[in-house]
Amino acid sequence: MFKKYDFLIVGSGLFGAVFAQQMTKFGKKCLVIEKRSHIGGNIYCEFKEGINIHKYGPHIFHTSNKEIWDYVNSFVEFNNFTYSPLAHYKGELYNLPFNMNTFYQLWKIKNPQEVITKIQDQIIKSGITCPENFEEQAISMVGTDIYETFIKGYTEKQWGRKATELPKFIIKRLPVRFTFDNNYFNDRYQGIPIGGYNKLIEGLLQGIEVRTDIDFFKNRHEFQNIAERIVYTGKLDEFYDYKFGYLQYRSLRFEHEYINLPNYQGVAAINFTEFDIPYTRIIEHKHFEYGKQKGTVITKEYPQEWVPGAEAYYPINDRYNTEKLNKYNELVKIEDKVIFGGRLAEYKYYDMHQVIASALSKAKKMMELNHGLIR
Repeated sequence: MFKKYDFLIVGSGLFGAVFAQQMTKFGKKCLVIEKRSHIGGNIYCEFKEGINIHKYGPHIFHTSNKEIWDYVNSFVEFNNFTYSPLAHYKGELYNLPFNMNTFYQLWKIKNPQEVITKIQDQIIKSGITCPENFEEQAISMVGTDIYETFIKGYTEKQWGRKATELPKFIIKRLPVRFTFDNNYFNDRYQGIPIGGYNKLIEGLLQGIEVRTDIDFFKNRHEFQNIAERIVYTGKLDEFYDYKFGYLQYRSLRFEHEYINLPNYQGVAAINFTEFDIPYTRIIEHKHFEYGKQKGTVITKEYPQEWVPGAEAYYPINDRYNTEKLNKYNELVKIEDKVIFGGRLAEYKYYDMHQVIASALSKAKKMMELNHGLIR
């Protein structure tokens, strides 16, 4: 049976856009459908008051992979923005990530070795030798002062659960620097697209057919029969009609506000680490692009529990969800006409450069597995 398209790509976020660009480059015909009224997924920027507003939360591109950096810069030039957020705790401001500036602000200690000794003393005094939960694991890594000031309240807001109820394996690492360095990321390359992330997505999808306001599941039978293969970037459990139940997520609510001031907080992001303040951070978008506009736009970010119908942002990779995920992945393994990619379809927390690397890798594998793919 003749199929009109080689690939139907469900979702116009980074994974879908990169995959579509690669297939089109090699002569394949792609159709991208997007359920929202705009392309770009969660990196979409809304342009208001002369400012690119990161509508679904701030995105700072960073990578140490030169090939990935050169790839994105081939579609749009990136600026040299360096992410250096602040932490707000009980009226005081501290530098992030944890570094000698933070420790001086917290303890008035200037010597790195004294900081190391203080942290080790707190770890020993905690008496934790075999951590059983998130809280114990964090304290065993950075001590009580850093945990109580910067981690506990923020984490409990972010996950909607007490730190003692969270599994310890959520913490893979806590970056602690014993230098006076406020650069949040260690990656060699870092920046924001000049003109916003829409420029990147538009560059990736140039010349490719895209339809917005299209829900794949409302016309599933039709869409499954117009292309040789489907590239799916939505929620994995939804694709399989929740056969094994819902996978859990955390969601976010954003409050955007225009303020008639040239500068509201002097930095792109301030994290509010105390539990009593309901939002986790305030973003001032103009600072991502060194804006000089007369006014400014800020966004307060409120974590919330995900419910069906809400936007899913962060997968909850605990044991409960991992068991369900393993069942869904058994179904994925037997698919020969569907490619799953991105944070939702893989139920995995990805940074942007990791999403791009995954899309490039899967596109390359597709071409290698099917010799007839390249014309």
